[in-house]
Amino acid sequence: MGAYLLRRLVLVIPTLFGIIAINFAVVQFAPGGPVEQMIAELRGKGAGVTGRITGQGAREAAGPSESGASGYRGARGLDPAIVADIRKMFGFDKPAWQRFLEMVGNYLRFDFGRSFFRDESVLRLVAQKMPVSISIGLWSTLLIYLVSIPLGISKAVRDGSRFDVASSAVVLVGYAIPGFLFAILLVVLFAGGSFVQWFPLRGLTSEGAEFWPWPARIGDYLWHMVLPTVALVAGGFASLTMLTKNCFLEEIRKQYVLTARAKGAGETRVLYGHVFRNAMLLIVAGFPQAFIGILFSSALLVEIVFSLDGLGLLGFESTIRRDYPVMFGTLYMFTLLGLVMQIIGDLMYTVVDPRIDFARRG
Repeated sequence: MGAYLLRRLVLVIPTLFGIIAINFAVVQFAPGGPVEQMIAELRGKGAGVTGRITGQGAREAAGPSESGASGYRGARGLDPAIVADIRKMFGFDKPAWQRFLEMVGNYLRFDFGRSFFRDESVLRLVAQKMPVSISIGLWSTLLIYLVSIPLGISKAVRDGSRFDVASSAVVLVGYAIPGFLFAILLVVLFAGGSFVQWFPLRGLTSEGAEFWPWPARIGDYLWHMVLPTVALVAGGFASLTMLTKNCFLEEIRKQYVLTARAKGAGETRVLYGHVFRNAMLLIVAGFPQAFIGILFSSALLVEIVFSLDGLGLLGFESTIRRDYPVMFGTLYMFTLLGLVMQIIGDLMYTVVDPRIDFARRG
């Protein structure tokens, strides 16, 4: 097992490098970079702010090149020296290959630079936003599993019954409604939209909650988490429920189950003593990936609806503003975390079923 883990860890390096390189190359062709945005902002505000720009000096920042920023139509009428200072301030006075190598070298030391527009380090920004996204992702993933696994088992045991048909209709509705639309519905119904205001609309804590006693702070946090978590659970439990049902149905129809029943084993022992371990392999091993999926993708629009300042909102705003240090820094960290989670998912297989040995594959 140690040799297998070592091979997987070694493969993380070229995989991570390839993902960063591909995204770096793609962004080369994306219009409207930070230099162009700054030039457009200067033209909108007038030349009064150009002194501030020219006096800032160069900032070392790895990122994609600006294709002919000095030739950008928005730069017409500006002093070429000012445009050159802007390019140097954002680090675009160097060739793309040089900045890419510098970026990779810095990332190996976990130095992700500073945001172009927030004037904070990328690590500090991620550390500020991470608790919000982890809260949403962790609670949502746990609740999705707690709802989907029992429901999927019940559907498998009662396959074809009225309960199975009725629950399938509920699952279909949950699958069809995107999480952010359900979040808007929850806001309208329960957060002061058009009916009642039982839950807060924004943030994870109330104003002044930091001065409250611990029991009140915990209750306030849970109160704020209700609607975002429900929105994500409603949109995410459907696929896992059907996966659980199908896994159990496949195992129930196998020969060893018939043998166990023929020997007089009770239905509960057959289901949870024999079927459960084999059927849960795929489901349990997929927990790390499910958590990552909710943490970095599914929660984006939910964070926007409930004004939760998390990683999803940070990534969205960074992409819109072409904040390349934040974009590539978070991409590096998220990709690395995702690759590590895949390895943890493989290890989960061996925890659930010790008979699996990846070291002896092939």
